[in-house]
Amino acid sequence: MTKYGSFPGTRPRRLRTTPAMRRMVAETRLHPADFILPAFVREGVSEPVSISSMPGVVQHTRDSLKKAAVEALEAGVAGIMLFGVPEEAKKDAFGTPGTDPDGILQVALRDVRAEVGDELLVMSDLCLDETTDHGHCGVLDDQGRVDNDATLERYAEMAQVQADAGAHIVGPSGMMDGQIGVIRDALDQIGREDVAILAYTVKYSSAFFGPFREAVGSSLKGDRKTYQQDPANARESLRELALDLEEGADMVMVKPAGPYLDILARVADASDVPVAAYQISGEYSMIEAAAEKGWIDRDKAILETLTGIKRAGAQNILTYWATEVALKLR
Repeated sequence: MTKYGSFPGTRPRRLRTTPAMRRMVAETRLHPADFILPAFVREGVSEPVSISSMPGVVQHTRDSLKKAAVEALEAGVAGIMLFGVPEEAKKDAFGTPGTDPDGILQVALRDVRAEVGDELLVMSDLCLDETTDHGHCGVLDDQGRVDNDATLERYAEMAQVQADAGAHIVGPSGMMDGQIGVIRDALDQIGREDVAILAYTVKYSSAFFGPFREAVGSSLKGDRKTYQQDPANARESLRELALDLEEGADMVMVKPAGPYLDILARVADASDVPVAAYQISGEYSMIEAAAEKGWIDRDKAILETLTGIKRAGAQNILTYWATEVALKLR
């Protein structure tokens, strides 16, 4: 090839020549404090129970949960988000275990907070789906539809018992209209202005939730399309963001993460509070399954997906690999 002057004058490849060079000019960096570990605790089990659709993830006992929390803390993870799995016989139409001070989630919050104090942020899922016998995220009306305003009353109670149990942060995930304002008011009424709200601002009705349903022992029949968002819609997410911020959200979240990086980027651009994203069960399971088949490099795929989520605008990432990746980054 004939060379004309110094053509090409611009050579971006110069900044890709060695691992040291690529590391120096990297625009996005992962850090252990970026991560939040979602963890499941199951009532009435004496040993951790493996989740078949999520290899490597378990339903914890109270003791194994405390151990997992300490491991996350020692790895430098920012927080742990707890999901309670009550005994099936205790579920009812109103999700009573969710507001029982001795319900499994509240017991677990006390356990973990006593173990880690303020060194690890203890977070709680604030939703009824794990505790209702119908599996929906709210109270049903006489026609079997989720009653938004009746559900808000239950969320207010849940917020108060979770705060009393030791949650630093509550995570309302039910996608009820007005939930952030009601929860903020409920917390303030009992003098818990210090408890923060991580709003599940953008939560799509996703096929990738499948393994999570096994993880929490969901009783759901049907779907949640009347309250979770339609995957076809984008502008709706910014409307939800504006409402949650107006109602007092301290942080906001996009869920799922990977299939909605465009939404995550738009929310991050518009938000003046920290933005999180949840790399959900289906995202986790696909990588684990493909890696088990030998089709992809597991460790590289994990880091690539997490980097993509952070690059799109997430300050914090909920991921089942939180502790594992945090240890590798140290």
